[in-house]
Amino acid sequence: MEQEIRWTQRFNQFQKAFSLLKQAILIEQPTVTERAGLIQFFEMTFELGWKLLKDYLIEEGFDVNSPRSAIKQAFQSRLIDNGHDWMLALEDRNLTTHTYNEQTAVEVEQKIRQHYYPLLVDLEKFFKERS
Repeated sequence: MEQEIRWTQRFNQFQKAFSLLKQAILIEQPTVTERAGLIQFFEMTFELGWKLLKDYLIEEGFDVNSPRSAIKQAFQSRLIDNGHDWMLALEDRNLTTHTYNEQTAVEVEQKIRQHYYPLLVDLEKFFKERS
């Protein structure tokens, strides 16, 4: 049996987390608990997303070892289109994982819906075409 390439394994994990985020995005007026779930699903999906980029880039011969370097190289390699929003998503992911504030949660929820979720949709499409 042929050994599966690391990025394809990561893509499978990404798709599982992304399916949960897709379900949470459908809730138009989330409760506090649902909003917290949406943010957590975003955090998981984003984490797997940058690691997916890292694994793919390593397979392509690049040396990447952090979220920032993976995002920068993915943008330079044209794997992703909007490097700026990816960096903003990274900052917000870091913010939400270390503290909980309801006002921040509401603001991050809107950013996820308007800016970050579309990035992840594009990422899934990119890797679906390659798997």
